[in-house]
Amino acid sequence: MIVEERIVSYINSLEKENSPVLEEIEKEARKDGVPIIRKEMESFLRVMLSIKKPMRILELGTAVGYSAILMSEYINEKGQIITIENYDKRIPIAKENIKKAGRENVIKLLEGDAMEIMPTLERDQFDFVFMDAAKAQYIHFLPEVLRLMKKDGVLITDNVLQEGDLIQSKYVVRRRDRTIHKRMREYLEVVKNHPQLETSIVPIGDGITMSVKK
Repeated sequence: MIVEERIVSYINSLEKENSPVLEEIEKEARKDGVPIIRKEMESFLRVMLSIKKPMRILELGTAVGYSAILMSEYINEKGQIITIENYDKRIPIAKENIKKAGRENVIKLLEGDAMEIMPTLERDQFDFVFMDAAKAQYIHFLPEVLRLMKKDGVLITDNVLQEGDLIQSKYVVRRRDRTIHKRMREYLEVVKNHPQLETSIVPIGDGITMSVKK
């Protein structure tokens, strides 16, 4: 945890309840050990979406559909969310949850590898992108994400500080996590210095980046 636990607990205690469908999905996800976005990240997304009011959202990493359904409650009334998931076992659960939430007309789930699907999508169409997929792939996703984003589009990337491990030497990090450690550091260097992006690294949840395409 990158922010003191007591502070996070206090902030989370102030959060309003989600819709009954989201509350049920969250309960099931936690029971089954499925990672979903943290409460403080939810709150941040709500505010950003309320400000931006996007027409088209791209999400990389559907999991069980929790964040897509959350975002669908704040999208422009004529908007659409394209969400991509590659893990076969979670896809039918996500589809069922989206149906249960009554959001099939807003959320379109594409099945497969994001690196294969994104090149098939039309450029400059998304005004909001939420990236919460395989962390070691963020650096590889970025060129296609930029191609798909509109000017002034917003990119939010979750879990970029890796529970604080990112500031550690690679020799302290467990060997199996060193690839993620290396690539996430590369990703942060790139988004902070990319000529097409203005980026802030924000230490909420497990760390996020918020980037705007110039």
